[in-house]
Amino acid sequence: MLEKGMKAPDFTLLDKEGKEVSLSDFLGKKVVVYFYSKDNTPGCTRQACAFQSNLQEFKKRDIVVIGVSKDSVASHQKFSEKHGLEFILLSDPERKAIEPYGVWQEKKLYGKVSMGVVRTTFIIDEKGNIEKVMPKVKPDTNAVDILNAL
Repeated sequence: MLEKGMKAPDFTLLDKEGKEVSLSDFLGKKVVVYFYSKDNTPGCTRQACAFQSNLQEFKKRDIVVIGVSKDSVASHQKFSEKHGLEFILLSDPERKAIEPYGVWQEKKLYGKVSMGVVRTTFIIDEKGNIEKVMPKVKPDTNAVDILNAL
């Protein structure tokens, strides 16, 4: 797992419009990158909606919000439209960012063990360094917790 002070691994992924977005596009700005498991699941939907509810406060502070999951571009587009999400959602089916960030891990659910994305949030500073790692965050309070931390 990445730690505070480390250089955030750069990545280039497709957004919900099918356009390439790189983390390095946002050098000079603070960036929140949150990894989640799946569009339209209860926890992930609550987390995304909480970011949307607080988006104006993030914008006021010049902070970019990026959500990343393995879902397809089409899935992200439908998820965004359904819930009115105005921040960046990136599609990572090949785990180009998920694996370097160390969030592809063994998970246990109802006694079954499988590999999947562990809900984790990274705050990245203006120089591209990791300012804070928030593992196993709570979907309902993640956005507010970040704003309070900053």
